[in-house]
Amino acid sequence: MTGKSSIHVQDCIRKTRDAVPLNADEIAMLVGGAANGSIPDYQLSAWLMAVTLRGLTTSELQTLTQEMRSSGEQFDPSSLGKFAVDKHSTGGVGDKTSFIVAPIAVAAGLLVPMISGRALGHTGGTLDKLESIPNLRTRFKLEGMRRILEQVGGCIVGQSETLVPADRKLYGLRDVTATVESPELICASIMSKKLAAGLNGLVLDVKTGSGAFLKSPALVEFLAAQMVATGEASGTRTVALLTDMEQPLGLMSGNAVEIIEAVSLLRDVRHPLNEDLRTLSITLAAWMLFLGDAAATVEAGKELAADLLANGDAYEVFCDMVSAQGGDPQCFDDPESLMSKAIRTKLRAPRSGYVARIDCEKVGWAVQRLGAGRERADDKVSPLAGMEMHAKLGSEVRAGEPLCTLFADNVSRFSAAEKLLLEAIAIEDEAPKNRHLIGKIITSENCQEILKQPRPSSFV
Repeated sequence: MTGKSSIHVQDCIRKTRDAVPLNADEIAMLVGGAANGSIPDYQLSAWLMAVTLRGLTTSELQTLTQEMRSSGEQFDPSSLGKFAVDKHSTGGVGDKTSFIVAPIAVAAGLLVPMISGRALGHTGGTLDKLESIPNLRTRFKLEGMRRILEQVGGCIVGQSETLVPADRKLYGLRDVTATVESPELICASIMSKKLAAGLNGLVLDVKTGSGAFLKSPALVEFLAAQMVATGEASGTRTVALLTDMEQPLGLMSGNAVEIIEAVSLLRDVRHPLNEDLRTLSITLAAWMLFLGDAAATVEAGKELAADLLANGDAYEVFCDMVSAQGGDPQCFDDPESLMSKAIRTKLRAPRSGYVARIDCEKVGWAVQRLGAGRERADDKVSPLAGMEMHAKLGSEVRAGEPLCTLFADNVSRFSAAEKLLLEAIAIEDEAPKNRHLIGKIITSENCQEILKQPRPSSFV
């Protein structure tokens, strides 16, 4: 027996296993026990597996998210007098939009308290990329986060020790009990942290395709609808964009190389192979501006976002954010200096033809093998690890031409990465059909229709 005398943990496990909804007191007991350590790991793990297999009702999920949100300190930005908005991605390869959309939103007069994460699985970590800037810090207590927001209007920091401690416990168990892929648990984990930041608005970039964590289109759509419904129920204006991750986003994937590419776009330098990055960044920023009433429509938001890139305002904000977090933006005077110590090699096309398919997850693992990710939680990432694409889906290549350039801090890292990339990139005689970068957009108006459908059962 744990918590209130009338509630037994094993009864909660049994009810969820049998698809009998838990009441608010039972969910509060489970979350409280996770946060304070009073419920053993084996019982929490059993309940997490029951959720993964049977799901939760909408009411249960919203209660779970709110209880997790309240399990620790919460940030209240209301005294700062601006609309607080954030963007969250479910994880991808080459996904560096945070470094572009946050400065755009701040330049438009919004507040952006962005709480980000580190490399996970085959996907890169926003904090790892940002920390490739010399002396930049991402760990701040809530008071430090407030000071940066007062000074600059935006920050990109990590989750503090006191923010949503229940999630820290439950996520650690999910990682080792094959329960990561549950849409309900993903939703509660993401949304509890975002809501604990006191957001007024949230734009979700939910990845689809081979580079996404969740491969099932039905599951991705269901998750997106759950997150929108949960955010809206908490009073946070929320929208989700389903976006394509069949290939790395932009030119660069890795750590310092992604900062270099983001800085280039913030200076409005365009390249034909990273128009996808620019388009997605402007669209995500446009929705942030629209939710925050900085633009009357999403289309007007796109125009304003493009203007803030072109006139240098967003770049100036990014430099201010870097400086406020202890970094030196003068390194952007010569951004290539961030990679001056990197060892480089080129991967060449084995035959002529068109880049017809890319297994984006394998590309992500290749970048991790170069040193961009972690095999264990305490591993250090290499700021020099990464790759640059010289050809993307539909590109025509000739045998022997470079497909990509690899970067690492040690030549021993190249072999495993090259093997994965040769498996990942398929060159064929015909070009593939064009893909849509941005698919369905899920809002408060259409999310309930999706949630009325049967819960997807596939976690592959």
